[in-house]
Amino acid sequence: MKKIAAVIGGGPAGMIAAARAAESGLTVHLFEKNEKLGKKLFITGKGRCNITNAASNDVFFDNIVSNPKFLYSAINTFDCFEAIDFFERLGVKTKIERGNRVFPASDKASDVVLALEDYAKKSGVNVNLNASVKKIIISGSKTVEGILFANGRIFDCQSVIVATGGLSYPGTGSTGDGYDFARETGHSVTKLYPSLVPLVSDDDFINELSGLSLKNVGITVLVSEKGNKVIYKDFGELLFTHFGLSGPIILSASAYLHGRYNQNPVVSIDLKPAISKEELDKRILKDFEKYSNKDFSNALDDLLPGKMIDAVIKRSDIPPSKKVHDITKVERKVLLELLKNFTCRIKGVSGFNNAVITKGGVSVKDIDPKSMESKIIKGLYFAGEVIDVDGYTGGFNLQIAFSTGYLAGQSVSEG
Repeated sequence: MKKIAAVIGGGPAGMIAAARAAESGLTVHLFEKNEKLGKKLFITGKGRCNITNAASNDVFFDNIVSNPKFLYSAINTFDCFEAIDFFERLGVKTKIERGNRVFPASDKASDVVLALEDYAKKSGVNVNLNASVKKIIISGSKTVEGILFANGRIFDCQSVIVATGGLSYPGTGSTGDGYDFARETGHSVTKLYPSLVPLVSDDDFINELSGLSLKNVGITVLVSEKGNKVIYKDFGELLFTHFGLSGPIILSASAYLHGRYNQNPVVSIDLKPAISKEELDKRILKDFEKYSNKDFSNALDDLLPGKMIDAVIKRSDIPPSKKVHDITKVERKVLLELLKNFTCRIKGVSGFNNAVITKGGVSVKDIDPKSMESKIIKGLYFAGEVIDVDGYTGGFNLQIAFSTGYLAGQSVSEG
């Protein structure tokens, strides 16, 4: 008689885990509480789906924020380049963009979801939608016996893979079920935070800059710990929102700010990171000569996006109607400092509704990294965001889902 495995969660980790287990000869049932598979995956990367990152393993681990060593076996079993080849074989042509980010050539996340769904079904996975699991049934000898559904039905099985995701984008069904399953079966769950999430600021210029996107800027994140301590630096794209800051470099910065919001964090934006202060001062002087007879408010068009000019002028304390030829050297230095150090005070994050991932999860101390099996319950496995591992933006978190899911599915058949 074939062993029966249940996979809870039809996201990227769950689909690949279920298919891998079925390929290895198990009878596999995938249970998803939503009306379709991959609901969150459909909206990742603004609907484009940043599948992975074409990075060497060394670079990959450099981009993991929490518990990178735990992922060694999973990544060595199924790394970024194997993931690219895997999707190509499934018919999803890929392309590589800035920062080695890998996307489907079609720019459609739906192509990735459909490919994974088709892979699962062709592998022999029994897909069950609108199936809400309430509890994992464990024997007295701490072995998986089955699962209990919300409607009272019991499904008997010898192993369970929990791939329920985290708490981010709860509208897609990520409501923390996996953490409850873990706690109820004796596992530790670390503190949970929204991560890769926009930052909130109450600075008075935020509303007027809302919608402004800045490319090729530098940021430095500082906290008031023994003076101003730099905790993160990056370069790339930033977006002002009606409540604060967003964009790829801000999302990555948020991963470093957990537990630090009482330390008065500040994001310093270098609007001209490609040139030194000395070079920028020469550039300002050149523009001032060009606009010497104009008002200060009309002399910054060559230096700044139009939407940002008023905010810079207000913070410079230089009267907007002051003629450029009357601006003093001291005032010019103030402008220079603003362009290289435009600060924004951070009060917190915008919450799980806007978070790409959850930081925290089932403690890696309770999971065997070589198999993804629980060290506490025989036949119980974890995969994906439910585990306390996370990385920066750029495809690293989806790769974590694919790698841990692949390893869990492979290990179930061997267990």
